[in-house]
Amino acid sequence: MIGLMLQYSLRNLLRRRLTTTLTALGMGLVVFVFAAVLMLSNGLVKTLVTTGSSDNVVVLRKSAGVEMQSQITHEDADIIESHSSAKTDVDGRKLSARELVILVSLPKKITGKPANVAIRGVTDKSYKLRPVVKLSQGRFPRAGSTEIAIGKSIAKGFNAAEIGQTFRFAMQDWVVVGIFDAENRGFNSEIWGDVNVLSQFFKRNVYSSVIFKLNSGNKFDGVKERILHDPRLKVDIKRENLYYEEQSEMMSKFLTILGISLTLIFSLGAIIGAMITMYTATATRTAEIGTLRALGFGRVSILMAFISESLLLGGVGGIAGLFFASFLQFFTVSTMNWQTFSELAFTFSLNFEIVLSGFAFSLIMGFAGGVLPAIKASRMNIVDSLRNA
Repeated sequence: MIGLMLQYSLRNLLRRRLTTTLTALGMGLVVFVFAAVLMLSNGLVKTLVTTGSSDNVVVLRKSAGVEMQSQITHEDADIIESHSSAKTDVDGRKLSARELVILVSLPKKITGKPANVAIRGVTDKSYKLRPVVKLSQGRFPRAGSTEIAIGKSIAKGFNAAEIGQTFRFAMQDWVVVGIFDAENRGFNSEIWGDVNVLSQFFKRNVYSSVIFKLNSGNKFDGVKERILHDPRLKVDIKRENLYYEEQSEMMSKFLTILGISLTLIFSLGAIIGAMITMYTATATRTAEIGTLRALGFGRVSILMAFISESLLLGGVGGIAGLFFASFLQFFTVSTMNWQTFSELAFTFSLNFEIVLSGFAFSLIMGFAGGVLPAIKASRMNIVDSLRNA
C-alpha cells in the first residue's frame, strides 16, 4: 500500500508540472543560498587551516594574536632558537626562520581601489619550512635584493602582478621575479621578499615571528615548556596549523550566522509557496480523496500521501539547489581577513556534510509546507468529498 501511495503522489506532481516546477525552484533557490554560505565558510576555514603545518611551530610576542601585532627582538629570537631543538636539513642547519609580516596597501586590478596585502619577509629556510609553496613562474627572490615573489591570488587580483613588473611600497620599487602557488592556501595571498632588506626599508629592527620545524624525536609540549618557562621571554607558542585555524574563527562564525539568518528568511517564502501548492492540490482533488477513502484507504494513508508529495517537492528542490551550488567551487572569493586585516583569497568548498545539511533542510521545508494541507486532506469526510465532486 505504501508503494501505491508513493506512485499516486508522484503521478500528481507530474500532472501539475508548472506549479511543481515553480515550487521546487523556490525551495532550490533557498537551498542554493544555504549551501553557498556553508561552502563559503568551509572554504575560508579550509584555506587557513591547511596553510599551516602541524610540524611547524610559530612563536609570537605574548598576547599578540597575529604576526602583524607581534615584535620579537634579535636577542629573543636567539634564545627561542636555542630552546627549539629544531629539525636540521641535509646540510646540518636548523630549519628555523625569523620572519617579518607587514601590511601595505596596493591597488586592485579590476576596481583600482586599494586593499591591504601581507608582505612576508623570509629567509632561505622559510621555503624549506613550507614545501607546499612551489614556483609556477620565474624564481624566488635572491637574498639581499629588492626582488619579490607573489602568490597566485596576488597575481590574479592586483596591478603590476607579472614577472618583471614592479610594486611600489616603502618608498622603493620591488621587482617581481616569481609567482608561486601554495595550493589554495593562505600564502597565495602574500608577497615574499628578503627579511633583512624589508626590515631595512620599513625601518623595523624586530621580527614578527620565529618559525621552526619540530625534530621528529622532539615533542611540542617539551619545547613549549622550555620556551614559556624562560624568564627572559614573554612569548606565546603554537603549532602553525592551530595558529591559522584561530584566524578563521571570527570570519567563519560571522558568515555562518549571516547565511543562516538570510536562509531562514528566504525559507519562509519557500514554505508558504509549498503550502499554497499543496492546499490547491487538496482543493482540486476532493473527489479523488473521497474515492480513496471509499476504497479503504484510511486517514493516515491520505496524510502520508500528501506529506510524501511535499517531501518529494522539497527533495527535488534540494537536489537542484545543491547541483547549481556545486559549480561555485570554480569561483574564487577575495575578502579581508578580520584577524589580520589583509586581503585573503579562497574558494567555495563543498563537502558531504554540506550536501547532507542542504538536502535535510530542503526536506524540512517540504514537510513544513505540506503538513497542514495534508492534515486537512486526511480529515475530509467521505460522503462530503464525493458529494462536492
